[in-house]
Amino acid sequence: MIFKKLSIGPAVLVAAAFIGPGTVTTCTLAGANFGYALIWALVFSVAACIVLQEMAARLGVVAQQGLGETLRQVLVQPLVRYSVFVLVTVAIFIGNSAYQGGNIAGASLGLDALFPELSLSWPLLISLITFAALFSGSYKILEKALLALVFLMSLAFFSTFILTKPDLSALFTGVLPSLPEGALLTVVALIGTTVVPYNLFLHSSFVSNRWHSADDLPKVRKDIYFSIGLGGLLSIAVISTAAAAFFNTQIQINSAADMSIQLEPLLGSWARISMGLGLFAAGISSAVTAPLAAAYAISGILGWSTDLKSKRFRIIWLIVLIIGFSLASSGYRPITIIWFAQIANGILLPLMAGFLLYVMNQSELLGKYKNTLLHNLLGLIVILVTLVLSAKSLWSAF
Repeated sequence: MIFKKLSIGPAVLVAAAFIGPGTVTTCTLAGANFGYALIWALVFSVAACIVLQEMAARLGVVAQQGLGETLRQVLVQPLVRYSVFVLVTVAIFIGNSAYQGGNIAGASLGLDALFPELSLSWPLLISLITFAALFSGSYKILEKALLALVFLMSLAFFSTFILTKPDLSALFTGVLPSLPEGALLTVVALIGTTVVPYNLFLHSSFVSNRWHSADDLPKVRKDIYFSIGLGGLLSIAVISTAAAAFFNTQIQINSAADMSIQLEPLLGSWARISMGLGLFAAGISSAVTAPLAAAYAISGILGWSTDLKSKRFRIIWLIVLIIGFSLASSGYRPITIIWFAQIANGILLPLMAGFLLYVMNQSELLGKYKNTLLHNLLGLIVILVTLVLSAKSLWSAF
């Protein structure tokens, strides 16, 4: 009953990205390494997410189709059309595969914290569970049970945030943009864990199934503000608890047990178990959703069937699952894989946002509901900021 009250609409699926293993890990590392200094990056990320998801949702409601199908409709010049299809398909595969690696690694971190005495191939087990859920189509029941555990972990972070009495002066100072030395990739990762490119495709498709009239747009926006706003508050709580527990200490964060230290003021010896359950739930729930989202996005762009039992549809999510499993089993530290996945998302974001902005200015498609000057200005600011950050991070990497 509680989830029916909380789940206003499809934006809850977008907000689920906030409570995945990527957010817990990235926000923990941000708080541990830079204290409250990167709160501004989260505030920007949440605002950017609201701006872009409002556009995607408005597209779904007014045009009654997803972003993938819309790109296929509005791009009529063959060379441009096929170039965009290749770019989007490759970007979705890269982004979702990296994200999937982070999901599987996050769930593995959780199981490792719950069963430290066992030496099993957790990535293989999680991949098999994910495959079974996707192949059978019964993932929704599994997802509801796991979301309940993630919800409990969210309550734990909010409660710990209150108990630890964070430095409010430092927290509010962190709203002012600054870039401590070595923080650039963490800023990109914070954006990548909040504004997930594939959510633009997923949200527009799901909204078109839920609402069928432009008269519903106020409900759509209320759904977005509530769900994404709540996710942003959770992210700030994670950074704050990590800053209080780890900043200016010599603690190295390599596992869920290390991350669980920030929950000890509330849960004591149960902190490790709570963090383990939360990461497992968030990881495996997202591990089911990410390949599914890639299959919906790419099938829509290429004009293929989105039937869950379609061979092409299954091949797409299977490829994403296999690449994700390979990343999670590569021997790299799970924390590193999760962090890299968020950086990949942050780098791909300007490309996906650019396509969305183009679609949202099509008068023949959206009529009076196309982007206003303010919409375009906000969208361009998001693209420009993420483009500059992505370019800087790539430049520093090479």
